[in-house]
Amino acid sequence: MIAGLIEFFLENWMEWLMMGILSVASVWHRKVMKAISDDKIKYKAVARGVEALLRDRIIDCYNKYEKKGVCPIYAKENVKRLYIPYHELGGNDVATELVEQLLQMPSANN
Repeated sequence: MIAGLIEFFLENWMEWLMMGILSVASVWHRKVMKAISDDKIKYKAVARGVEALLRDRIIDCYNKYEKKGVCPIYAKENVKRLYIPYHELGGNDVATELVEQLLQMPSANN
């Protein structure tokens, strides 16, 4: 009986080795895919957070300069720089309109 098992193993060792390698590769693949999935979730959360922060800064700038009735050139440039990544991250709502209004305000230097 034992001799038969040893003979069976010796005849089929390559199949057993391949099965073991495939099992390890399968476990590793599942772990890697889960890590990638977790990273995608975190990336999306960070992108939404950055978009919200940029939107908040655009609204703050608009409110500040709308009260003054003028917007200095440096502030207009800053808002443009805030808006580009905001828009690239998917933001395109009220802030878009506020940026357009802010850029139409007279400059303090005029």
